[in-house]
Amino acid sequence: MDRTTTEWKLSLNARATLLAVLLLVVGLGLWEGLERAPVLGGGEELSEYELLMGGADETARVPPPSAILERAWVELSNPFYDAGPNDKGIGIQLGYSLYRVLTGYLMAAVIAIPVGFLIGMSPLMYRALNPYIQVLRPISPLAWMPLALFIIRDAEASAIFVIFICSIWPMLLNTAFGVAGVRRDWVNVARTHELSPLKTAFKVILPAAAPTILTGMRISIGIAWLVIVAAEMLVGGTGIGYFVWNEWNNLDLTSVIFAILVIGVVGMLLDLALSSVARLVTYQE
Repeated sequence: MDRTTTEWKLSLNARATLLAVLLLVVGLGLWEGLERAPVLGGGEELSEYELLMGGADETARVPPPSAILERAWVELSNPFYDAGPNDKGIGIQLGYSLYRVLTGYLMAAVIAIPVGFLIGMSPLMYRALNPYIQVLRPISPLAWMPLALFIIRDAEASAIFVIFICSIWPMLLNTAFGVAGVRRDWVNVARTHELSPLKTAFKVILPAAAPTILTGMRISIGIAWLVIVAAEMLVGGTGIGYFVWNEWNNLDLTSVIFAILVIGVVGMLLDLALSSVARLVTYQE
């Protein structure tokens, strides 16, 4: 029975992989084939925007996959070049973005997980802090950017602060939920063995709540990676978000699409890293 189930899963995975590759090939083929878009203007005078976007040519088009692959080869063959403030390689730009994301993310974890433990273990603290959490949590992280720039007066630190704000809520709430959901029998056994509250938290509650806490951390890293792109578009200077905006200002759609794909791949890798940690923790339990 187990062998049959394993063979079925392997067969399902193989078919799913084949279907995914087929869809990719068909999609890229259609994209490449439909490279030329309808003619703009229809004989009418073109606006300044249409002229800038290529409307003066016979047709205007989105770059085909072949052009994007060519640009990817050029960018990835030398990702760490530095030719000045507005001309840095994709590797350097990603490095700035990852530094900001991880710094703000770790700062949020240092605060959110202990406070989540406190809220989950204490009904009094939950009732006292919950109104503030419910008011602050729905605020868009980017809404904090003007205030952060005014108070901190530094674009780099302001971007990190925005990452901190957007990362803290999923971790805090998931930690509180996981801690509050630990079976009371386990806590009572710890009390029977006269464990201190600190030892109870580390030896009983933390292992039981770890999967829920890691789920909150996965949600937070995904949100942080989304927000940093928008934040860097606002503050400018460096980062993958600035790279996208700068290439758009240069009317280089090929580089824009390439950067969008890079953002997706890096976000996927960040999520895979945390999901691997979550599976490892669950397996050890």
